[in-house]
Amino acid sequence: MATYHIRKYRESDHKEVIELFSVGMTENIPATFRHLLRLPQTLVLLCGGPLTLFLVSGSWLLALMASLALLAVLRFLAKYPWTEYVAMSLNTDMSDITKTYLSKQGSYFWVAECEEQVVGMVACLPAEDSTLERKQLELLHLSVALEHRGQGMAKALVRMVLQFARDLGYSEIILSTTAVQYSAIGLYQSLGFQKVHEYFFSTGFRITSVATIRFIYCLPSPQVCQAPQQGGGL
Repeated sequence: MATYHIRKYRESDHKEVIELFSVGMTENIPATFRHLLRLPQTLVLLCGGPLTLFLVSGSWLLALMASLALLAVLRFLAKYPWTEYVAMSLNTDMSDITKTYLSKQGSYFWVAECEEQVVGMVACLPAEDSTLERKQLELLHLSVALEHRGQGMAKALVRMVLQFARDLGYSEIILSTTAVQYSAIGLYQSLGFQKVHEYFFSTGFRITSVATIRFIYCLPSPQVCQAPQQGGGL
């Protein structure tokens, strides 16, 4: 098992970080496609549509072609919200990582490096709803390259954010992930994050019925931790 170390993002990492982020997001497409196939309305469409077409036309070939066309549409729908999210991120916070995450207090961007390659990353920003009474830090863009998973790297990256939040006096850490990112959900829950609520991050996720789950982690403080009521990023 190759060793890795976690360090601050550098401008020279940009290309590798963007590739890691983009690949990590598109890896969720198969799970989204399977999720779509299990929806009751999808099952009705896949079974009833071609069958109705066969009864009307009497052609099994036409019915088969209709089934394949429906599967192609479902595959496109499964891909759409992830490509949309990647495009949005590359045009906003990820377009200039140094400016977004390393130019203001309370924000940071870490990468995990192994054999001089960036194989993991995580970032954080002060949450939009953060106040002096209730300081919230938002964890963003946790990703680990497929071939380096299972080594505890993702957990180590999250703990970097937890320690960063403690050092700066934050009371809560929030994050969002989707209902089809099963490994991420398990990781966050194992570290003590608690589910707050679900919502749809965008129209693409609503169409595919993939909910975004908001999690919260309460750091020890004199104040009682309360759950946020509004949605945020993935």
